[in-house]
Amino acid sequence: MHKNTLTLTLGFIMSAFSVVNAADLLEAAPAPSVEAPETFSWSGFYVGANLGYGFGGDGNISSVGQLGPNIANIATGARPGSVDLDRNGVLGGGQIGYNWQTGALVYGLEADFAFTNIDDNRDIVTPQINTGLAQGNQFSSELDYLGTVRGRLGYAFDRTLFYGTAGLAYGKSTMSVDMFAPNGVRQFTGEKTGTDVGYAVGAGVEYAITNKISLKSEYLYYDLGEEKLNVQAIQGTGVAGGYDSKFNNDGHLFRVGLNYRF
Repeated sequence: MHKNTLTLTLGFIMSAFSVVNAADLLEAAPAPSVEAPETFSWSGFYVGANLGYGFGGDGNISSVGQLGPNIANIATGARPGSVDLDRNGVLGGGQIGYNWQTGALVYGLEADFAFTNIDDNRDIVTPQINTGLAQGNQFSSELDYLGTVRGRLGYAFDRTLFYGTAGLAYGKSTMSVDMFAPNGVRQFTGEKTGTDVGYAVGAGVEYAITNKISLKSEYLYYDLGEEKLNVQAIQGTGVAGGYDSKFNNDGHLFRVGLNYRF
C-alpha cells in the first residue's frame, strides 16, 4: 500500500512539474510583432504628362482709327470698334517638378509646357460710310503653345493632396486683322506673332494611386497681357492711315495629368 501511495505521489509531482514548465514556456514566448502602417510621402522628384481644354478669358478686341477718316469709320460703324472672340481648344504636354513635405504641409516647384490649338476667327460685316454697301472685316487670334513655372502649396491627407499654385506664364500667340472693300479687295491688314509673358494662378487635387504613380486634376487661369496690332493701309487701294487693334491674351484651363514619382 505504501508502495502504491509513493508511486501515485511521484506521478502527481511529475505531472505538476510538467504543467508549471509548460506555463513558463508560454509566458516566455514573445508576442507576435505588428508592423506599423506605412506613411506615404509626397517628397521627391516627378515627371508626367497632361491633357486639357482651354476656353474663355477676355476675348474683346478694341480698335481705334489712326487718321481722321479711320476715326470716322469707327465712330459711324463702318469699321468695327469692338469684336468679341471666344478662343477655345485642346492642349497637351508635360510637366516636371519637385515636392517637399513637412507634416501634412506639401510645397514645391513645377514647370510645364503644352502645345495648344486654342483659337477663334470672326467675320464682321459693316456698311461702307458713303454708299452703305457691305464690307468685310476678319479678326483672328491663336495661342500656339503655353508654358508655366509655378510654386505649389498644399495640404496632404495621406495619399490625397489639395493644393494652390501661382507663378510665371509664357506663350506664343498669333493675331491678325484684315479689312475689305465692298468689292472684296483687301484695304487694311495686320499680323503679329510673338512670345508674351504673364502669370498663371489656379488650384488642383492629386491622388497617389501607387507609391510611384499619381493622378491630378487642375484648373489654371493665365494672363499673357495685352498686345497692340498695327493694321496698316495697303498701297494702291486708295485708302490711308490704318487702325490700332488691341488683343487680350488670357483664358482658363482645365486639365488632367499623370505623374511618375522617383
